[in-house]
Amino acid sequence: MTDPAPVDGQPSTPAPEPAAPRPPVAASVVAPTAAQDVPEAPPARLWDRMREDPQYAPEHLALEAVRRLGPEAAQWAARARAERPGVPAEELADQAVRKFVTLARLSGAVSGAAGLPGAVIDVGVLAWTQARMVLHIAAAHEIDPTHPDRATDLLVLQKVHKVAGTARLALGVAAGRERAGALFGSGGQNALGKAMIRLGVRLAQMAGVRAAKRVFAKVIPGAAIILGTWANSSATKELAERSRQLYRSTGTPGSPS
Repeated sequence: MTDPAPVDGQPSTPAPEPAAPRPPVAASVVAPTAAQDVPEAPPARLWDRMREDPQYAPEHLALEAVRRLGPEAAQWAARARAERPGVPAEELADQAVRKFVTLARLSGAVSGAAGLPGAVIDVGVLAWTQARMVLHIAAAHEIDPTHPDRATDLLVLQKVHKVAGTARLALGVAAGRERAGALFGSGGQNALGKAMIRLGVRLAQMAGVRAAKRVFAKVIPGAAIILGTWANSSATKELAERSRQLYRSTGTPGSPS
């Protein structure tokens, strides 16, 4: 297409160029309801922190989940109650469980990577999805999902620690190591392969025993196909039931009755 002919005495004006396409919106800035439609991987900085300090990977994940996912859960519950005043807590919890069990089934397909790295990514996505579910269940029962105690709840509910006191101590250690890493950087890291194995084991423990079996099965070609998505959904359903029992009574796991 040619530019229009200039009018006598006036300079020609070139036709405007087509606007450049806008980059896609990142998942982190999408509204909470939209972000929940697909499994979301833990943020890159959290992966770095867990890889550098695999011994405390569950604690790092729990701390970051409350910081990042707690506000999302609170907004979801507030919006649901504004739309349906008087909606029962159990009904909201049902919605959350259905949503995140479905996402747990899909979480094993997020990375697309094979071998040990893909297995570690998959189980990290599953543990992150489970943490998001627990925080939504808490919000459904009108328990603040942004409170630091929710990190303790996550570790006990996911059976990383047996009692709340031990979980709080480990969270304190992890938080201290996080601050030290930010100040001084990471040094003296183990060999990458060894660190990845340890990270995979710790995240698998957090996501559930069946999920741990699936992680190691994925490293063996063909084994993961047999297990399919059953391990993820089963472990997530069991965690959902423990979470609902806890937040119905508004107690804290590991605390005296």
